[in-house]
Amino acid sequence: MAMSEHPFRDHAVLASEAQTLADTTQSAAQHIDPLVFVAPLAAICYPFLLMLFHAVVGAPGATLAAIDTMGAAFVLLLSFAAPVLGIAVACRKSLPTALRRLAYFSVVAPTLYVFLGVVQALLGSPIPDPWVWCVIWVAAVLIALRTARIETRTQPLAQAAPGLGKWRVAHGVSAAILCLYVFFHLGNHLAGLVGPGAHAAVMDVGRTVYRARFVEPVLVAAFLFQIASGLYLTWRWSAARQDFFRTFQIASGAYLSLFILGHMNSVFIYARWYLDIPTDWNFATGAPTGLIHDAWNIRLVPHYALGVFFVLGHLVAGLRVVLNAHGADRRVVTRLWICGVIVSGLIATAILAGMSGVRL
Repeated sequence: MAMSEHPFRDHAVLASEAQTLADTTQSAAQHIDPLVFVAPLAAICYPFLLMLFHAVVGAPGATLAAIDTMGAAFVLLLSFAAPVLGIAVACRKSLPTALRRLAYFSVVAPTLYVFLGVVQALLGSPIPDPWVWCVIWVAAVLIALRTARIETRTQPLAQAAPGLGKWRVAHGVSAAILCLYVFFHLGNHLAGLVGPGAHAAVMDVGRTVYRARFVEPVLVAAFLFQIASGLYLTWRWSAARQDFFRTFQIASGAYLSLFILGHMNSVFIYARWYLDIPTDWNFATGAPTGLIHDAWNIRLVPHYALGVFFVLGHLVAGLRVVLNAHGADRRVVTRLWICGVIVSGLIATAILAGMSGVRL
């Protein structure tokens, strides 16, 4: 074995390089950009924004001045900050995986808060939802920060996850099949703009099919597969920075996974089993107080709005991937994506308007 002529000098060089690497990683760990925490901070504030909105609009029948209406609208708009900021932060460069995943977690805040409220009701918890919420998010931030510091010291920035082709195909095929139900369901809710009677009539027609003895279990199984495969793909893809379009696709998929899980919990366990009530228009709109003037139900507005927006936006994002893979003009595909996202937002707005009492 060859030996160095200057072993002491070699050891000194190695020690110097090791110290430089340690100083660099320690500096990186100690200088995490504080902007990455704006998304979880917005998530922590989410319940309190809803409480502020309710304090402004008051109980059903309350008369609002124009300034109060504008103020309430502004506060409600602010409640969408966590998902928006979460997507923005997840796009940032040189971000440790743990903090990127924290940003994606911030995107699901509106639907997570509904899920939390239903679970709290099922458990009969005396602890107010906002208290539990703050504990969850403080814990999430501390865990992410600690994990990020460990990552920075022990490994380089993660690269894009390979080997997901089969999962992507299976996820996409399952989604394509479920689109039949999703499109009908959204159309059913659009009928709410005409009135509860129209919504009920359309729902009765659909339920003869999707509540059939052999159809409903298949639908449930397909949705459970979407949840599991979606969370797996989200976890793998969130390990590395993606472009904006893929980040939007990952974020919308993460939201939908929790939204579907929470929706199934609300319908099958909370409504059908725990309360033994029909899951009709009154259940969806929080009757008799409605969505807008109830302190608990107001959380359903961002929850539903983003659910509709993200399910359509996620499909548009998937279509973009397919078109690009088949060599379509990328500028045309990008314009199609933009139009699809705009239409998704308009449909979400129309559905929420109908659920809030607007009639055509």
